[in-house]
Amino acid sequence: MAVTAGLICCAAVGVGFYGNSETNDGVFQLLYALDHANQTLTGIDSLVASTTLQMQGELEQHLARLNELLASRGDYVQTLKFTQQLASSIALQLQGLPAWRGVSAELTELSGQVAYVEYYRWLAYLLFFILVLTVCLLACLGLAKHSRCLLVMVLCCGLLMLVLSWASMAVDTAAAVGTSDFCVAPDKFIMNQTDDEISTEVVHYYLYCDQSLSSPFQQALTVFQRSLTTMQIQIQGLIQYALPLFPTAEKDLLGVQQLLNSSETSLHQLTALLDCRGLHKVSWGLAGDQLWGSPCGATSAVLPVSHQDYLDGLIGICYDGVEGLLYLGLFSLLAAAAFSTVICAAPRAWKQLAGRDRDYDDMDEEDPFNPQARRIAAHRPARGQLRSFCSYSSSLGSQSSLHPPAQTVSNAPVSEYMNQAVLFGGNPRYENVPLIGRGSPPPTYSPSMRATYLAVTDEHVRSRGDFPA
Repeated sequence: MAVTAGLICCAAVGVGFYGNSETNDGVFQLLYALDHANQTLTGIDSLVASTTLQMQGELEQHLARLNELLASRGDYVQTLKFTQQLASSIALQLQGLPAWRGVSAELTELSGQVAYVEYYRWLAYLLFFILVLTVCLLACLGLAKHSRCLLVMVLCCGLLMLVLSWASMAVDTAAAVGTSDFCVAPDKFIMNQTDDEISTEVVHYYLYCDQSLSSPFQQALTVFQRSLTTMQIQIQGLIQYALPLFPTAEKDLLGVQQLLNSSETSLHQLTALLDCRGLHKVSWGLAGDQLWGSPCGATSAVLPVSHQDYLDGLIGICYDGVEGLLYLGLFSLLAAAAFSTVICAAPRAWKQLAGRDRDYDDMDEEDPFNPQARRIAAHRPARGQLRSFCSYSSSLGSQSSLHPPAQTVSNAPVSEYMNQAVLFGGNPRYENVPLIGRGSPPPTYSPSMRATYLAVTDEHVRSRGDFPA
């Protein structure tokens, strides 16, 4: 039974290590997706803020100075006013884009909490595995060495580990069920959680990323691009025709042109970041609501994007994470079975040890040929010699006053020896030679043989007339 418990314990720890590693991989894949999505949203806010600042701050300063320099030409002033109107239009379109600052802060907080919990979860299970192996080793050692102290310790630790195993199984099962419920319909959960901060149209666009759906940012980006192109044409005309007449306006005209080129670069970057394919990076051709129920090899009209945030997070938590939790639940079940076996085996082993002690205590402690008596005598103080069949020196007197019977060689048949052995020992298996007349005790004997031998010896002494002084 102990061997069975040890094998189950080793198998449980192996399964637990695999499940713990799988869960950790899935959670870190989710964290990576959250961090990457957070960086994307932070980049969108940064580009919008910088472009708006350029349109409302630096560009207005250059246009104001150009108005002063080109005030003598009414057509040039009209061109500058038109450019100012286009810049205001771009700033207005940028302000209409959703602000991701609040969502980014929530993602950062969520990522930090998940990383914190996962670290201590992984560490706790690692210590749990070590504790399980230690208790199993103590159980095997206690049963092998027949140690009552170790058995008591193993019984207490086994009860504790049994409770911890069932508690771990309950936590793993609850986590796996909750995660599975989320993975069945993750899109609905996310839309309900973000309903107050982001419009449903934007959330739907990022979750499904269907090519048939139009981008909610398409109109703003189109107005931005057209206005920017018109402004570049106007400024290029001023550089071509007004600059020869007003050389002092060169610095401001070139500054406006540089700002417009920088804004064009920001426009391209912003268009790429706002595209759903930047966050919803499809590699398996699975939509969010098709994460479960579709084969992994399913293919459709996939978008040629190499990275994915949304699906990476779902795959990490819904595949690796749930799989790891199931293996951890199996570990807890096997560990509970192993410790239940240990707890059931401990009382039985205790009874066996008690029976061995009783059998060992039946042996005579005064027997000089008993190993236990030798150990006891080594720890006891010396005392007066007692009358023994091993020597005739006792309280009867000195060795000179005693006359032990002379040793005689008997030619009696074996049957007579057997009869005498039965007479004095009650069991012929202890000695097949007569005890009377021997100068040394038999090599093996029973306590009843010794009592009979002492009685015969006392009778023999009385018959000789030898009495103690």
